[in-house]
Amino acid sequence: MKYDFTSFPDRSDTGSLKWDRYADKDVLPLWVADMDFRSAPEILEALHRRVDHNVFGYTLPHEEPVEAVLNYLKTKHGLTVQREALLFLPGLVPALNLAARAFCRDGASVVTSTPVYPPFLTAPTNARVPLHDVPLIRKDGRWTMDFDALALIDSGGTFFLCNPHNPVGTCFTETELRRLITLCREKDWILCSDEIHCDLVLDETARHIPTLALADSETDSVAALYAPSKTYNLPGLACAFAVIPNPQLRARFKREIQGIITEINCFGYAGCTAAYNEGEPWRQELLQVLRTNRGKVYDFFETQSDRISFYPMEATYLAWFDCRKLPLENPGQYFEEHGVGLSDGTPFGAPGWLRLNFGCPTELLEKALGRLQKAFDALPS
Repeated sequence: MKYDFTSFPDRSDTGSLKWDRYADKDVLPLWVADMDFRSAPEILEALHRRVDHNVFGYTLPHEEPVEAVLNYLKTKHGLTVQREALLFLPGLVPALNLAARAFCRDGASVVTSTPVYPPFLTAPTNARVPLHDVPLIRKDGRWTMDFDALALIDSGGTFFLCNPHNPVGTCFTETELRRLITLCREKDWILCSDEIHCDLVLDETARHIPTLALADSETDSVAALYAPSKTYNLPGLACAFAVIPNPQLRARFKREIQGIITEINCFGYAGCTAAYNEGEPWRQELLQVLRTNRGKVYDFFETQSDRISFYPMEATYLAWFDCRKLPLENPGQYFEEHGVGLSDGTPFGAPGWLRLNFGCPTELLEKALGRLQKAFDALPS
């Protein structure tokens, strides 16, 4: 391989959200969606060039990042987007919270399918709007939306879609997305689609289909959310973007931004530009590593299949598994005590489930799986 996916710097004492949770504890953190790989050299070089400029003033969405994003959307996802449809933001979490505020008025609710990335569930609360969460269902060996249950919910409001889905890893098919878009038209729902994991499809028989590719840009109310942060491990640079072709919907979103979201930092723009213009070779090697790691996770959970339910996932570096058969009141705490930190399913709307982040050097993953094996071996029979 051209790039280094086997080592990473010591992240202690750097303010790392992921690693500082277990500061001074012998716990390997495989929880928050933050990978333990060195950034692509092309991105590092771009950041060094920005530092060498020596001036770090307020920065507008200038030509370089705008062109990089528009070209990325066109070449990778077949989307021709007008510049005015593009809105830069400091992250997907602010975007979801802004959407809940901007799109849900006069009692309108947020609708989503659970389990799901926790901000999908907290953004409506923060915006003081109702939330209708409908559980995903298993059909033909994969997770999908329960369209029959969704059809029973009142009209008006916003549907929050996560595609590819965090945490279950589904890439929704064209048929599923068309059915959702039709339902949104019938229900007069705005469709807000978080597609931050769209470049991390691991199943080579699956593909990501952008919601905007199927929607009518003139008549459908769709906001698509993207960022290079998950794919290129740049969440600390705080640069994301919304694509909202419908001018009326975009105006509502922009009104909510005023006075809350200010300029994106200059390093976020530099990292985003380099990632989309020069990061593809690094991404391709990353996918190879993640597929190797996914295979090791699959093999491990196969050995525990009598005690844990684990389903194949098509995308993301996040494995989702059901621990409700285990004789444990708090499975997350139990595995922490055995040296592995995982995401608890409760904030996702699924108590008793856990999420494992395998976006790390394979050696680190193997060490963590070894600890998990010892934890399973210590369970009462």
